[in-house]
Amino acid sequence: MPEEGYVKFNCDWIKADSVSESLLSEINAWRAKMFKLGLIGMFENGVGFGNISVRGPEKNQFIISGTATGGIASLEPEHYTIVTDYSIEKNWVECKGPIKASSEAMTHAVIYQSDKSINAVIHVHNLAFWKKLLEKVPTTKKDAEYGTPEMAEEVIRLFKETDVKEKKIMVMAGHKEGIVSFGKSLDDAGSILLSYFEKEK
Repeated sequence: MPEEGYVKFNCDWIKADSVSESLLSEINAWRAKMFKLGLIGMFENGVGFGNISVRGPEKNQFIISGTATGGIASLEPEHYTIVTDYSIEKNWVECKGPIKASSEAMTHAVIYQSDKSINAVIHVHNLAFWKKLLEKVPTTKKDAEYGTPEMAEEVIRLFKETDVKEKKIMVMAGHKEGIVSFGKSLDDAGSILLSYFEKEK
């Protein structure tokens, strides 16, 4: 069973009101598609997997699904939080909202950092899909575990050394089943992911 769902960074959580529902309609629509396909969900051991985020509402911030929400079919505003700051060096993330940020928040953060035109990130799980894409699209090193500074550094390396910016999809070799897509919008990120998923079936 893949290890997933456990936050590995230090999290400063500022408990606050729910994220505005008006900001969540598009993100919920795409998350529902991923959930229906089983790309976001819950393992048999009860641990959730997969997460989704969008840039905003303020500069250098992003809205992301909260920790341990993978198994919930339909998310509500209380299932999202806003990442307001982070540091790879300190292995630290600050978030503000009714729930702590997903265990992949640091990975999302460095994707947004690496390309200012990126406005959405989707992280999914599927073993067969993962195996078929492994090393065929930009792939992180096997010794980089999810949610760690090492994974964050690997993502930054991919942006510097590969064509990940053009492909808009990557595989996490050290995070079994983990695949990430991104784009200038959720439609962009979701369409890229689904195009590969349909092709690799």
